[in-house]
Amino acid sequence: MPPRERGAIRISDRVITKIASHAAREALGELRGTRQGPVAHTTARASVSVRPAAGRGTAERGAERASDEGPVLGEARVHVAVELRYPCDIGRQCGAVRRVVTERVHTLAGMDVAHVGVTVERLHAASGPGAGEGGVR
Repeated sequence: MPPRERGAIRISDRVITKIASHAAREALGELRGTRQGPVAHTTARASVSVRPAAGRGTAERGAERASDEGPVLGEARVHVAVELRYPCDIGRQCGAVRRVVTERVHTLAGMDVAHVGVTVERLHAASGPGAGEGGVR
């Protein structure tokens, strides 16, 4: 059967949002046990914009990928807002969020990720030994 007669797969923006939020929390959780300590009080919320696979030569890209990865089901632009503990390596944590969100959305939803923007909305002061050094008050 020709592809157009087989049907279509559409993945809801809500599903991609959930994948991205979970992936961001996962990325921040991977940093546990480092010098920065546990990642308590860390939250992540995502919003997405999804374009369907139709258009811009996607059929050609899908045909190229069909043999090894499956067809591209669309393209997502993701924005993630996080709250982090302070002090921490903010750049490292944001980079981890971008990397893991891109990988998870691509792997679980079959979508290319055109952009992942990360906004740090709030820093929470760390508690415990050494927290007073450079902490937010």
